[in-house]
Amino acid sequence: MLKNEIERVLTNAERLNDQLGSFLSIERGHALGRAEAIEDAAGELPLRGLAIAIKDNICTKDIRTSCGSRILANYTAHYDATAVQRLNAAGAVTIGKTNMDEFAMGSSNENSAFGPARNPWDPERVPGGSSGGSAVAVASGVVDVALGSETGGSVRQPAALCGIYGLKPTYGRISRYGLVAFASSLDAIGIFGSSAGKIADVLGIIAGRDPLDSTSADVAVPDYSAMLDRSLAGKRIGVPRAFFGEGLDEEVRAAVDASIENLRSLGCEVVDVELPHAKYGIAVYYIIATAEASSNLARYDGVRYGVRAEDAHELRQMYFKTREEGFGPEVKRRIMLGTYVLSSGYYDAYYAKAQKVRALVRDDYAAAFANCDFVLTPTSPTTAFRMGERSDDPLAMYLSDIYTVSANLAGLPAISIPCGLSSESLPIGVQLVGNYWAEGELLNAANIYGTEHPLDAKPLIHAE
Repeated sequence: MLKNEIERVLTNAERLNDQLGSFLSIERGHALGRAEAIEDAAGELPLRGLAIAIKDNICTKDIRTSCGSRILANYTAHYDATAVQRLNAAGAVTIGKTNMDEFAMGSSNENSAFGPARNPWDPERVPGGSSGGSAVAVASGVVDVALGSETGGSVRQPAALCGIYGLKPTYGRISRYGLVAFASSLDAIGIFGSSAGKIADVLGIIAGRDPLDSTSADVAVPDYSAMLDRSLAGKRIGVPRAFFGEGLDEEVRAAVDASIENLRSLGCEVVDVELPHAKYGIAVYYIIATAEASSNLARYDGVRYGVRAEDAHELRQMYFKTREEGFGPEVKRRIMLGTYVLSSGYYDAYYAKAQKVRALVRDDYAAAFANCDFVLTPTSPTTAFRMGERSDDPLAMYLSDIYTVSANLAGLPAISIPCGLSSESLPIGVQLVGNYWAEGELLNAANIYGTEHPLDAKPLIHAE
């Protein structure tokens, strides 16, 4: 019975959460009620009974959406995000909301106001961020699919560190309605899966134009699941060799080099490509993203929703105290950076220039795709690092996303594929970036690669 299966999933989620901290809330009553209703429902439901976890910055009706922040600790949305609404209509069952870096600002999940999520391969290490909780929920075997969000790598990087698949779609492929905004020109809902096939099943349901999101694209949604298992013979893999230089861990380099040879053995042709402006990606990203965050987070002022500071006797004092008490250090840092780059006298020097370089990054990819089908890079420069290792070094933390941010800047789809284990049995991921709307081709490549070269290992902590 479906209800028994959902009960098993919930039991695993509850049992592992004390060790891994992947969920901020586990919705037992909601999930069992949904399972019962779905079991009795007539008609075809393509995701009937699929247990799914949702990142806690994606709105869910009558279920708390905290964004991992004290300032929204008691906020409950009165509507479902479009992606959630479409999952519900297809018969999926949300079992809970997952842990995350506060307002999706982080690369380790250590910035959550409610404590970190932990990597199931080694609980003393980070799972990556900001969608760490969703990655852990899939990697630990609690669910096969989870939704996350991406602004600069927040699906692909934790997918790599946790040994699973993580897809960031083309900007506009999935509606952002109901995704709490961080940086609106970069944000995207992404999908974690235990396999590329699972991601394909879900993407086909939630992708497509949404009149509630003006940035969603009116582009036909193919049958992604039907696009799997196509031959990779003749596909051209572009490799930017400059990405394999300083800062890349030697074991990661070796695993990614091996993945290139594995793709060659599957019939792919490997060619060199140049992405000359990608080296500016981190600098450009942390100007544009923080500027947009400064604007988007101005709404959290204690007036309309969320936490309101007590003992504030006039309006400005209430604004100040609410934001001081409600936001964590990393969010404050990014708001200040964003406010600075948008301020009078600095806008042209920083923000306007960053937008120009962003256009050059996009042009670099266009030139590369004239000669190849996919661009291949490492997903993360290192395997999962230890808790607290980079907490006092923001630059080192930001560089965790050095290989992922450029796809967000260009709005391109990209996927992280498990490609090996380090000598310490920590997962390593390889990234494929595709041209616009090439999610089906990326998922096909990931599916074939995973079938022919599976990871064949389970994390230390795993569901029964």
